[in-house]
Amino acid sequence: MIRFHDTLSGEKKPLSLKVEGEAGVYVCGPTVYDYAHLGHARCYVVYDVLIRHLRESGLNVKYVRNITDIDDKILKRSAENGEEPTALAERFTAAFQEDMRILGCADPDVEPKVSEHLEGIFEMVQTLIDKGHAYESDGDVYFSVESCKDYGKLSHRDLEQMLSGASGRLDENQTSRKKNAADFALWKKGKEGVEGWDSPWGRGRPGWHIECSVMSTAHLGPTLDLHGGGLDLVFPHHENEIAQAECATGQPFCDHWVHNGFVQVDGEKMAKSVGNFFTARELFHRVLPEAIRFFMMTVHYRSPLNLDWTLDDEGNVTGFPQIEEAEKRVEYLYQTRRRLNAVPEKRIIDSGIAPRELTGLEKGISEAFDDDLNMPIAVARVSEFLKAVNEACDAAMKKKGKLPKASYEAALAGFATIETRLGLGTADPETTLNTVRDRRAAARGLTPADVEAQIEARANARAEKNFEQADEIRKALSEKGIELHDGPEGTTWSAV
Repeated sequence: MIRFHDTLSGEKKPLSLKVEGEAGVYVCGPTVYDYAHLGHARCYVVYDVLIRHLRESGLNVKYVRNITDIDDKILKRSAENGEEPTALAERFTAAFQEDMRILGCADPDVEPKVSEHLEGIFEMVQTLIDKGHAYESDGDVYFSVESCKDYGKLSHRDLEQMLSGASGRLDENQTSRKKNAADFALWKKGKEGVEGWDSPWGRGRPGWHIECSVMSTAHLGPTLDLHGGGLDLVFPHHENEIAQAECATGQPFCDHWVHNGFVQVDGEKMAKSVGNFFTARELFHRVLPEAIRFFMMTVHYRSPLNLDWTLDDEGNVTGFPQIEEAEKRVEYLYQTRRRLNAVPEKRIIDSGIAPRELTGLEKGISEAFDDDLNMPIAVARVSEFLKAVNEACDAAMKKKGKLPKASYEAALAGFATIETRLGLGTADPETTLNTVRDRRAAARGLTPADVEAQIEARANARAEKNFEQADEIRKALSEKGIELHDGPEGTTWSAV
């Protein structure tokens, strides 16, 4: 039974579906005015793993993740750049999609844009006006929170307190345009000289919240099975989505609400508005993208994920210790896969039974994910599996060693499980390991050709029985972080 923590009820509860065997999932996507940062990466890796689990559990999933391509931040950035808002949004949409694919996130089934759903927004806003839940005020249209009897149920906030608090955050002009201070915009009147869109209420742009109520119900129907997003969206965004959608359709908006925790920097949420963020593509040049993905899985999705980094004397960022450690774990995965691939076929025998450590991975991951998508437990199961594979390879490569075919096939199946359920280990092991090795060597001022030349010089020294010189070469390379590995087929190397 799949169970997730539900923000609305505050409890872990079984996932219920409107149609047996089919799941409609909506996740709030980015506002595309800049590159995706690590906070975005965490969010979409979490929901990628969630979608993978639902599908591997036999469900037919329709995954909808929107693009906000109309927003004040886009208009402001485009004006600063001297760029058309549509062009800027398209550019950063493409960048976001590319970054998510590099992180191993599968494309959503549907990726709607606000600009493509304006007619639907007009219809829902007019429905809310007609039903007495919204009103026009000098070119703006506001939702009346007092018209929604259970407003605040998702964030567990009291409406009277919200009304009182909101009044202190608004200027006199805003207050005069609203019936109540907590009312929020469904349509915003355009400003002179700022890009706008025509509507029944004049030129302007849609409010932020209405877009998701419209796009989600347009593609998944009036009641969603599961809605996801970052914890910062609980209020006001998701609270307002519920109010709009339920008042417009008269039906429950969503059966299950899932929210992931923040990536934090010095205890504060990573955000562009704060300026304490690193983009995902900045780190792609420093570590394997899979290491970032792995790092996101090391803490339960609902908990904060703290990010640390190191600085040099000038204050320049020199490294990200946690993500670099995650890269070593990913490297170990690929090293293990390479070892399994290298077992000679003649050593794989038909007799024998595979141990539970090799056969139980899929069940272990599935059980961990059934229990509120517990990725740290799943990662621990992977570590146990990799240890068992290496032990099997050790036994196979001993003198007269053998590897039972059952164990070999169970190991292959385990790696396939890691790929499909976690999105890890999907690349060629040799290419991946060489990429890591060469990058680390370059950080020490060495090229692969430099190292290979030293390996050849050492081989010549050994051939001439000049073992002292050979040892000096090994020691010099070791001091630069280069480790040599002698084997039956020659010497290979790695960088640490």
